[in-house]
Amino acid sequence: MYYLALLALIIIGVLVVKRIASCLVKTIITLLLIAVGIVIYYYYLQ
Repeated sequence: MYYLALLALIIIGVLVVKRIASCLVKTIITLLLIAVGIVIYYYYLQ
């Protein structure tokens, strides 16, 4: 289940980043995706 959620997160992130051209926005989105991935990782593997 964790891998499915992480895969969906990556796909959504790639689609959003392709549509947004600003480098600052890309950085913020990337950091948010990493944070969400870490939270999901800790909740599923505790």
